[in-house]
Amino acid sequence: MSDEQKPVTGPIPIYVRTIPTGVVLDLEALTRLVIGDVINELLHAEDTTAWDLLHEAAEPVGEGQFPGELLEQRLVERASSRVPLYGPAALEMSWKLREASATRPVPGQRGAA
Repeated sequence: MSDEQKPVTGPIPIYVRTIPTGVVLDLEALTRLVIGDVINELLHAEDTTAWDLLHEAAEPVGEGQFPGELLEQRLVERASSRVPLYGPAALEMSWKLREASATRPVPGQRGAA
């Protein structure tokens, strides 16, 4: 298994993938956590504010009105946005990023035949 296929370990695995012009941090696990947070907020039985805002945002409104902004703000406040790196994970991340973003030759374009 190449090093690129091994995630930086932690509560949320982070994959560092190289691309010709740099790196991509694959945070699929964080995305799943955020989606779970959004679903939990929408289905929270005691407080239906997010659900009400979702329905309000779905209704047509006049020009210049954006009811979805309140829903977005509420969900952002409740969704996960941080990835903790414990112990050596932060160093591991820095090593992977350094390695992945090191200067390397970019393949030239192939001539059309």
